[in-house]
Amino acid sequence: QMWYEESLDGRLAPQGRRDMEHLARRLAARFPALFAARRRLALASSSKHRCLQSGAAFRRGLGPSLGLGSDEVEVEVNDALMRFFDHCAKFVALVEENDAAMCQVDAFKEGPEMRKVLEKVASALCLPVEELNADLVQVAFLTCSYELAIKNVTSPWCSLFSEEDAKVLEYLNDLKQYWKRGYGYDINSRSSCILFQDIFQHLDKAVEESKSSKPISSPLIVQVGHAETLQPLLALMGFFKDDEPLRANNYVRQTHRKFRSGRIVPYAANLVFVLYHCDQVKTSKEEYQVQMLLNEKLMSFHHSNETISTYVDLKDYYKDILENCHFKEECELPKVNITAVDEL
Repeated sequence: QMWYEESLDGRLAPQGRRDMEHLARRLAARFPALFAARRRLALASSSKHRCLQSGAAFRRGLGPSLGLGSDEVEVEVNDALMRFFDHCAKFVALVEENDAAMCQVDAFKEGPEMRKVLEKVASALCLPVEELNADLVQVAFLTCSYELAIKNVTSPWCSLFSEEDAKVLEYLNDLKQYWKRGYGYDINSRSSCILFQDIFQHLDKAVEESKSSKPISSPLIVQVGHAETLQPLLALMGFFKDDEPLRANNYVRQTHRKFRSGRIVPYAANLVFVLYHCDQVKTSKEEYQVQMLLNEKLMSFHHSNETISTYVDLKDYYKDILENCHFKEECELPKVNITAVDEL
């Protein structure tokens, strides 16, 4: 019996709601001063139902103490920020809707590693291998993983795959994420500069207000988007970049790759920027410092290999993106009529 119904498509699963509520509680425990009673919470979300539900679940996890005592915090729908990829004509035309952009993914589907998995699955199901293809096998694997993630049960579909098969199918997914949302094409990450700059505008404003001894107008900003929102942003910042691109023919060489989308953007993935005001410091530069947490683990900054950076140094390191990455110009389709693959 198949438990998954079409009506569930694109909706947040009960487990997803629990994940968001628990995430809110853990963050509130970790940063009690930020999540203190009557602190203002600014909540933005993409227009997708699952994002709005995620935002509501996060809010519920904080209990009634936050947000002026009322249960309903106004959620601002902002697809320009949370679904910037939809608004980027160059990305849509040259990557999203361009089959040629996924040539590495297609090649891997036909390659020796996938062939081996196909043969094993066909044999287990007593089917001729011609009746199966990589897409069908991937559906079986996803069904196995969904049941585990959503219902915490081991699906009968899982019995078709060994750990080695799972690694091959993980690579197939990572290839897709790499070429569509990661380092594969520059436009993937450049399209996220609108969100990157928005984050720093909020941080700038907090620093300004703090310097002039004003109360911080938005001490807590929560923006709810998608894996496809977060992955390009992390690529823009240079995280999880391998020396060699992920390709159809280097599966074995990529065994120890940094780019593993299942670890970077799992369910309920989250990236947190924390701005600190530090009193007892030697120089004024050290007064404002920043930490970044991905999925609640501290990240090391590239420029220092430390998990904390002065705000000045961080802005300096990303100066080029902050000053020279303009969403409108980045996302404009080239006027000259060249083929999409050349452009990429």
